[in-house]
Amino acid sequence: MIRLVHERELDATPAQAGRLLGSLASAEDRLWPTDRWPPIWFDRPLGVGAQGGHGPVRYEVSDYEPGRRVCFRFDPKTFVGHHWFEVTTRDGRTLLRHVAEGRTRSWMRVAWPVALRWMHDAAVRDSLDRAQAQLRGTPWRPRRLGGWVRMLRAIGRMVMGEQAVPRGTRETDG
Repeated sequence: MIRLVHERELDATPAQAGRLLGSLASAEDRLWPTDRWPPIWFDRPLGVGAQGGHGPVRYEVSDYEPGRRVCFRFDPKTFVGHHWFEVTTRDGRTLLRHVAEGRTRSWMRVAWPVALRWMHDAAVRDSLDRAQAQLRGTPWRPRRLGGWVRMLRAIGRMVMGEQAVPRGTRETDG
């Protein structure tokens, strides 16, 4: 069983963070770092039943509470489980959290521990960093990716083309 939790205290109110969450996969997406990672896309606006994904991973929106939570059910051919973003509070502070949990299937049994888990962690960290920058009104300055992730991205570009893994800036993508 996989369970990964990433969270960030934000310099914002829950309502401000919730507006970021509501922009996910839209033309004005302020949460997902589309300039560095494949964009999240859906076949319709964000809402229950919307189907899409990012990169090679497919899922559908299984639960949506505007401004608070959006939950995605993975395509069960590759991953039985869910992942979600939620806005919550802890000790009076606004928290943006991403959770992924489930079991791998098929080709994902190999791809997850070798490659996709590391790419996932880097992309979610970038998303949380970007959220904080958006809410502060400052430019997002992507952190330098680790060597393994840089190598995986280079392989992805060779195998699947530039659209699969957008190239980052020289300073951050090696």
